[in-house]
Amino acid sequence: MKKIAIGVDDFSEIIENGCYYVDKTLFIKEIIDDGSKVILIPRPRRFGKTLNLSMLNYYFQNTVPARKSGETPAPADNARLFSGLKIMEAGAEYTSKLGAYPVISITLKDVKHARWEDCYSALKSVISKLYINHRYLIDAATALSDEEKTVFVSICSKTAEKSELEASLKNLSDYLCRYYGKKVVILIDEYDMPIQAGYVNGYYGEIIEFMRNLLSGALKGNNYLEKSVLTGILRVAKESIFSGLNNLKVSTLLDERYAEYFGFTEEEVEAMAEAFKNAPPLNEDNNRSGELKTWYNGYIFGKTVIYNPWSIINYFDNPGAGARPYWINTSSNDIIKDLLKRAGAGITKDVQTLIAGGVIEKVIDENIVYGEIDKSAESLWSFFLMSGYLKAAGSRTDENGLKICELMIPNREVLSFYRRSISGWFEERGLEDNKHRKMLECLAAGAIPRFEKYLQEVVLSCFSYFDITESAAEKVYHAFIMGLMIGVERTHAVRSNRESGYGRYDLMLAPKSKDGFGLIFEFKKVDAFAGETLETACDEALKQIETKEYKTELRAAGVNKIIEIALAFEGKKVMMKHRAAE
Repeated sequence: MKKIAIGVDDFSEIIENGCYYVDKTLFIKEIIDDGSKVILIPRPRRFGKTLNLSMLNYYFQNTVPARKSGETPAPADNARLFSGLKIMEAGAEYTSKLGAYPVISITLKDVKHARWEDCYSALKSVISKLYINHRYLIDAATALSDEEKTVFVSICSKTAEKSELEASLKNLSDYLCRYYGKKVVILIDEYDMPIQAGYVNGYYGEIIEFMRNLLSGALKGNNYLEKSVLTGILRVAKESIFSGLNNLKVSTLLDERYAEYFGFTEEEVEAMAEAFKNAPPLNEDNNRSGELKTWYNGYIFGKTVIYNPWSIINYFDNPGAGARPYWINTSSNDIIKDLLKRAGAGITKDVQTLIAGGVIEKVIDENIVYGEIDKSAESLWSFFLMSGYLKAAGSRTDENGLKICELMIPNREVLSFYRRSISGWFEERGLEDNKHRKMLECLAAGAIPRFEKYLQEVVLSCFSYFDITESAAEKVYHAFIMGLMIGVERTHAVRSNRESGYGRYDLMLAPKSKDGFGLIFEFKKVDAFAGETLETACDEALKQIETKEYKTELRAAGVNKIIEIALAFEGKKVMMKHRAAE
């Protein structure tokens, strides 16, 4: 049985050590076949981006980088790494590319610092290491001029000017092309990690300027470039990082091309289960198979169903521990948490629909701008999707050419994150776990007067955090009550704004046991100008529940104990009335 290499993203190390490898080498063929000179493939974190670029590096590189000053680089002999893998059966037009190019390969996945000064220092270190690997160029008789050698040495010693660092990738491709007489392959892994750090930590402008100059110089109009592949989480084209780059091709997770090369397909997970013999194949009807599907399946790239690779390899490494949230726990999820905290009532309501297993339709913009994520709901949902926190169950293009996606939470692992985040959202607003639990117990038991008492206390303590405007008040209360339902899914299904009888109820808790209480909520904002009071608004809400026959859905499901609840509000004042349905 082969070992599982957890956290190893160097292709050579995995192969040389005889570790289990899910064969993605036909990705090389797809890259060669792609007529685009520059290819950007955004995918969620830990979905195999770094390993795939490492594989491309070992396949294309013509020499082993020199490690000592004055040492001539040795010809690369990497054919052994690909022996028995699918690419070697693809044909001579592909195997002829093995060891055929000088390669510039960098990863920015660890450039994620809290201050711009530290980020800039890390970028200097990455570029310095890259130049040191090619230090032999200084000693070559015809490779560099004296002026170029001076700049080369300053980059190695981290004393170069900012403008020299920004031109470093283009210049190095020039030097390598001169030395080898061949154009260069440039591989850049996690290109947007420093941009994300800049967005979170307040140096967004500085990092955008640097990355724009670094990448546009290397990729735009570079006569020494054979092909470039970049990976990241987002395409940030609107920030003009790739301004004027008309040879750029972007394949997001909504596109079919490259869909199967990032993450594991169902067939690959089945093969892995068979190889390790410690979990049954997925096509068997048993708990272990269901566990894998429920926890880690659900992503859809293009039209391909994808499993989370990081969680799968951790699961097979220790199957006795059962399914756990491996992927979610590998990151601080700072941006997602921050966006959820700042979300308005409408966003919170949508999140509750998702947590309840529902689907929301949203416009998706694949060209996201980090600086506008929190200013546009369209960017917010697009970011959640591209980052792996949602999946697109379906999509269409409307009459205006906008892409509309049906969004869902992909699996139980990601669902656990949403539940924890929303629970934390309430805790920060003064609703401690004990009070929340008691409120849910009151609802499940049909103890509505006690629930109302708790609710009034919570509204007084929490609603100073809300902007309860006249236009948004009902949505705020609706979203707030929806949020309170976190945890009730064990006993009830939470449904919102669905048709029943002759209308659409605001909120329903449908018991999973026919002996449980079904609850129907109707919300009413007091119209003081019309002489309405909290009490009369409650009466009107109860009348609406009755005349619209909202209980029809529960009755059809065999639920006999139904409580109709009216919730009226005027600013921070709230009143509830309830009755048993006849």
